[in-house]
Amino acid sequence: MKIRVGVFFGGKSVEHEVSVISAVQAINAFNREKYDIIPVYITKNNEFYTGDCVGKIEEYRNIPALLKKSTRIIIVSDQNKTKLVCYPMKKFGDSTVAEIDVAFPIVHGTNVEDGALQGYLQTLNIPYAGCDVLSSAVGMDKYVMKAVLKDNGFPVLECVTVNAGEYAKKSDEVIAKITEKVGFPVIVKPINLGSSVGIKIGRDKEELNEALDYAFGFAGKVLVEKAVMNLREVNCSVCGDSDEAKASECEEPVSSHEILSFDDKYTGGSKSSKTSGMASLKRKIPADISEELRTEIREMSVKAFKCLGCCGVARIDYMLDADTNKIYFNEINTIPGSLAFYLWEPLGTKYSQLLDIMVSLALKRDRELKNLNFTFESNILADVKLGGAKGGKLNG
Repeated sequence: MKIRVGVFFGGKSVEHEVSVISAVQAINAFNREKYDIIPVYITKNNEFYTGDCVGKIEEYRNIPALLKKSTRIIIVSDQNKTKLVCYPMKKFGDSTVAEIDVAFPIVHGTNVEDGALQGYLQTLNIPYAGCDVLSSAVGMDKYVMKAVLKDNGFPVLECVTVNAGEYAKKSDEVIAKITEKVGFPVIVKPINLGSSVGIKIGRDKEELNEALDYAFGFAGKVLVEKAVMNLREVNCSVCGDSDEAKASECEEPVSSHEILSFDDKYTGGSKSSKTSGMASLKRKIPADISEELRTEIREMSVKAFKCLGCCGVARIDYMLDADTNKIYFNEINTIPGSLAFYLWEPLGTKYSQLLDIMVSLALKRDRELKNLNFTFESNILADVKLGGAKGGKLNG
């Protein structure tokens, strides 16, 4: 019997369109002899739709038209079954559109990759692929992630965080704090975004103010860290869970700017180019680095993956200071663009095999969770006496 996989993508995120591309790539790569694939598109208003056209990339040229010929659904957990039910429900007859055995989120950015969607799926008792709620949330918050890694001995750059309200009221104090703790040049990033959205370099106070104003347009809190000006970037993917994980080949993205831009990542540096998600990025695979550095990065990637409690497939991005040859942990992408399949192919792992592993890990985690106790026998409710409008207390 085939495993029914619900592939969830889209969502209320600036990386919405990239998620669509990544998901359709995966939908086309699944082994249809093993799986029945049910695509579930999440609109920018967080509405769920499914249907025959939802998994076809050409349909997203006109999303309003796509939604009209698709079925809006809600997810219902019913007697250990996960049902996709049409919304509004039918007055007569069965409203079930499909059933799924496992959810496969292929989402990027805030409100979806950051643990929000994972928490929703977990609340409904649906097995799901990829990182859990905590590791997703930690991986999305650049400061929390760096703090955890620094505490565990990983190399990270000095940084500070700034929130929009603090900057609006005390901009001079904020600039002074950044200058003292980090120094110029700096790079300013929204604390919970990816795809190089909202990022700028500040070489002096004027440029720092411009970078902060720009970043606050995308997030209420930003990270300011030391900028590596003679920068090379090296990325490595990891697949597995806390029990066992392994690293992919390393890549070196090729940037047309000082920092890797959204266009570099998704249109090959040209806004007029067709995009295949992260798979369209210009890159060197394997990265042009020494065998010693390759080994160091791959080993560090597995250790960081486990340190952050990750599961499934993640991509870890490093900054290499070409002047000092020092490597710094930049960020982890808990659901990387294109699921980083292009980093596994050089090691002989096909995309369909990578998806197999992720589904297996999702079902493994679900089996382990079912062995845990989430109830505790108690007569506490039998002894409760509430005191009306004045409140109450427990006896005993």
